[in-house]
Amino acid sequence: MSTIFIIVATVLFSYKGFNDLYFFRKYEFHIGSIRAGEHIRMISSGFLHADLGHLFFNMFTLYIFAPVVINYFGDISFILIYLISLVFGSLLTLVMHKNDYSYRAIGASGAVTGIIYSAILLQPDMMLGLFYVIPIPAYLFGIGYLLYSIYGMKAQNDNIGHTAHFGGAIGGYLITIIKQPSMLEDNIFMVLLLAIPIVILFIMAKMGKL
Repeated sequence: MSTIFIIVATVLFSYKGFNDLYFFRKYEFHIGSIRAGEHIRMISSGFLHADLGHLFFNMFTLYIFAPVVINYFGDISFILIYLISLVFGSLLTLVMHKNDYSYRAIGASGAVTGIIYSAILLQPDMMLGLFYVIPIPAYLFGIGYLLYSIYGMKAQNDNIGHTAHFGGAIGGYLITIIKQPSMLEDNIFMVLLLAIPIVILFIMAKMGKL
């Protein structure tokens, strides 16, 4: 029910945005407005989408990965991880683009990526379909996805919010470990392996490579 609740809320909010440009502009992620004090945009933007395709892809992906997190933690914790991942995605985007006052973004991708990374951390040996065809272990998918996000953040040659994806993954990663600290003993190798892209990001940021 928690997954359905988030999907319904996102569909309704996005649909309102499809048909009301003022509403869309009022609640999208916009650096200038956020720095002026409109912090609600850091959450509300995660419930807006550009079109039906964008909305469907995010909600379908959430529907696929949500059961793993819910089975481990329950509905309330699932929603908590989702919202915290959304905030982490917005925070990282704000930090990385703080001087670009015209920067805008929308979509649940950061929150969804947080759920994906949480699910991978909880069940790293599950198999995923790369391009929905090629079987690949979940942990390899997660590492590859974040490395690609770093490339996208550096290249800036598309309209995808790679920074929000990465921030969401960090949120999902941290909250999952906090909620299940036993994995630091039971599966420390996988915890460290999945941290590699996060460490690379912060090293590149420190060196001014992003």
